[in-house]
Amino acid sequence: MSEPVTSLDWRGAGDGGPGDLVVRGAVALDPRAGLERECDIVIRDGRIAAIAEAGAGEEPEGAEVIDAAGMHALPAFFDPHVHLRTPGQEYKEDIETGTRSAAAGGYCGIVAMANTDPVVDEPETVRALRERAQTEAVVPTGFVGTVTKGMRGEELTEMAELREAGAVGFSDDGLPIRSAGVMQRALQYQHLVGGTILLHEEDPELTRDGVMGEGAVSAALGLAGVPSISESTMIARDGLLCLYEDATAHVQHLSARESVDAVAAAKAVGARLTAELTPHHLTLTDEAVRSLDANFKMNPPLRTEADRLALIEALRSGVVDCIGTDHAPHAINEKNVPFEEANMGVIGLETAFPVLYTELVEPGVIDLGLLVERMGAGAELFDLDPSTIAVDAEANIALVDLDAEWEAGADGWESRSSNSCFNGRAMRSRILMTIIGGAVAFRRRRFAVRAA
Repeated sequence: MSEPVTSLDWRGAGDGGPGDLVVRGAVALDPRAGLERECDIVIRDGRIAAIAEAGAGEEPEGAEVIDAAGMHALPAFFDPHVHLRTPGQEYKEDIETGTRSAAAGGYCGIVAMANTDPVVDEPETVRALRERAQTEAVVPTGFVGTVTKGMRGEELTEMAELREAGAVGFSDDGLPIRSAGVMQRALQYQHLVGGTILLHEEDPELTRDGVMGEGAVSAALGLAGVPSISESTMIARDGLLCLYEDATAHVQHLSARESVDAVAAAKAVGARLTAELTPHHLTLTDEAVRSLDANFKMNPPLRTEADRLALIEALRSGVVDCIGTDHAPHAINEKNVPFEEANMGVIGLETAFPVLYTELVEPGVIDLGLLVERMGAGAELFDLDPSTIAVDAEANIALVDLDAEWEAGADGWESRSSNSCFNGRAMRSRILMTIIGGAVAFRRRRFAVRAA
């Protein structure tokens, strides 16, 4: 078998290649590089050529000069968990609209899940998606293949062929891998082909017909609840399987304190298990479901305040490795129905940083540096380097106005769908520009720009 392709695909900076830029006067903050100071960032040929004192950065001839005084320059983010709905459900989202949404959120890379129509279980589908990304994707995009054929949880896909076609990993996200035997065989094949296995952890026999988190709120509303053990017992199982097979796996969208405990226990005995959190599970609880607004319906569901606090502590302690949005677009008619009938999932790329800054950083719950680090760490799941603001590094930068105040959804969305659980919410901080590989992939408003 030839070497698997591990790079991401996008349409890039255009025929002319990346331009030269000078980001002048921003406060650069990069915990990985130990950087936090006001400076000029000089970009040549897509890479950071110099980090100079504010106002002293050399301007390459013809460079775009961005007046970034009062802004923060952060390493652009990476989302290991999005749904682009291509192929088959482009009425919800497609590669162009989904990646445009990612660029608006400050992301320089994303990984798309495989629960499309048809699902991504054939190498030809992976190749077709990669070819489309090369002409349509606004940000570098990777695609996972399914773990099992048809996502039925019974027979493994040709994982080696999917990897050779360019799949960056494997996931049946949207559905769990119910069989421990199938999961074990997938981990065994991983030794041969590489690629992280990303896990939607849920025991259907415990979830049953649940539509929200089980607890006092579900009882008060008379809605069927999903118990937290539906998630945590599967995590415990797969942590032990990873340990037994000396394999790696990644747990998606933790929602419960028991799940945090299960991940911590697996790591404590040496299992190579990583985990992610979503902005909605970090900032919302099942109390929001009292409104019966289906934009608060997602899988896993929102849970109690005690669960939310346990997730925050897991973020602080390092039990959880990264933040992923689980960006899941749905059409209005799929959400504007009774709560029990509505599709599960919410969009999240454009609000991820602002909502976490507003709800966790501004009140002093977590440090800004920690948030920045966790929002880029998902790249490491796919053997990619997180973005960094350092000389010679690829120029992947999110320019942010931390003082900006805005209302989520008031100006519409770059995404094709609008099913955000933060619609109408007051936000503080906003992405104003996203630079990827030295090219401006997103610009929210006109900056003071001139040519050197």
